[in-house]
Amino acid sequence: MTGAAQEIEVKYRVGDLDALVSALAARGAALSPPVWQDDQAYAQLGWDYGQSKIGVVFARLRTTENGQHLFTVKKPLANEQACLEHESPVADREQMHEAITTMGFRPTARIVKTRRTAVLDGLSVCVDEVEHAGIFMELERTVAADQSGTAVQAELDAWARSLGVELERTSDTYDSLVRSQLAASG
Repeated sequence: MTGAAQEIEVKYRVGDLDALVSALAARGAALSPPVWQDDQAYAQLGWDYGQSKIGVVFARLRTTENGQHLFTVKKPLANEQACLEHESPVADREQMHEAITTMGFRPTARIVKTRRTAVLDGLSVCVDEVEHAGIFMELERTVAADQSGTAVQAELDAWARSLGVELERTSDTYDSLVRSQLAASG
């Protein structure tokens, strides 16, 4: 997609992973093998947890098990899971980390997960096992920047509910979920 785009997602805590995988398979979704991801989340100086994320720019630096690095910038629009997003591969994680902090961002949470993916019915399905947070399903769709994120989220939610498995929707992002869980256990 050219121009500005929104990544719209909905996220669910999974009650029964086997039931979810079976329901997805029944729809024709063949999940990929698990891929390990190590994400460092960053926030602008002056922003802190508990404040609204709407309109604030956040960054992420991801490394995958094959040593590839991806830099992502997100700006939540309607809510935390409807964001303008831009991303690009980077060659050197440490140098990119230094560049991000020099641009006025600070590291917030580290999110380590294994992710299995599939594409089905025009949407991306991610099944994530997130350290310190649990098992989640994320549904994502990329749309034009001027589309209603909440309308797309309603469509994604209806699709998720149609699977007929135990899912608990959350409006939190993984950095917030991991941070909250670590604070509760710490």
